[in-house]
Amino acid sequence: MKIEENVYALESTKGSYSYLIKDKETILIDTGNPGKVKNILKEIESLNIKPKNIKHIILTHHDVDHIGNATLLQKETGATLWASKIDIPYILGDKSRPGIKKLSALLMRVKKPEKIKSYNDQKIDDIEIIPTPGHTPGHVSFLYKDILFAGDLVRNSNGVLKKLPKMGNSDEKSLNESIFKMSKYSFKWVCPAHGEPLEVKDKWKQLLGNIARN
Repeated sequence: MKIEENVYALESTKGSYSYLIKDKETILIDTGNPGKVKNILKEIESLNIKPKNIKHIILTHHDVDHIGNATLLQKETGATLWASKIDIPYILGDKSRPGIKKLSALLMRVKKPEKIKSYNDQKIDDIEIIPTPGHTPGHVSFLYKDILFAGDLVRNSNGVLKKLPKMGNSDEKSLNESIFKMSKYSFKWVCPAHGEPLEVKDKWKQLLGNIARN
C-alpha cells in the first residue's frame, strides 16, 4: 500500500504493519508477526527493491509481533538492526516480558538476533527517532517528513485513534504523556502497526480529549 512517494505499508504484514521507506537508504520499520519472511521479501521485490538494498531495520519496540522476522530479515538483507537500549534486553531474552506478553513470547518463539545496535543519535538517515515510552519501557516512534510511524503508541480503530488495551501497556501514565508529547510535532499521516494508515486531520486532538476525560 503506497502512502506517499517511496513510502509503503507492507500488505504481507497486515495486522501488525511493517513499513518501507525508500530514501537515500532503504529502511524497514518493524517486521511483523513471525513466519512472514518469504512474503515480506516477495512484496519488497514487487516494489522493484532488492532485499540487499535495505540498509536498516528499525524497531519501534520489543513485542513479538514487531520483531517476529527481524533476525531472518537481517540475515537475508545484511541490514543493520536497531532498537532502543531499554528494549534490547527483552529482544535478546535477557529480561522477561511482563504479563500477557510473556505468554505471547512463549507461544510465538522468535530467533534472537546476533547483532543489534541501540539508537545512539536522534536520526537514521532522514528519520527522526522520538522516545515514546508507555506501551513498552523503550518504545520509540519515527517521524519522516509529514508521516508519523507510531508503532503501538496508538492504533486505528475504524478511523478513530485510540490507545491499545491497558493490559498490553507497561505504564499507562507514560503512554499518555508520550501521546501528548507527539501533539507538539507536525505530521499529516499516522502509520500505526494496528489498523490502516490514516490522515491525521483532527483525530489526534480527539484522542487527547478522550484521554483528558478519562
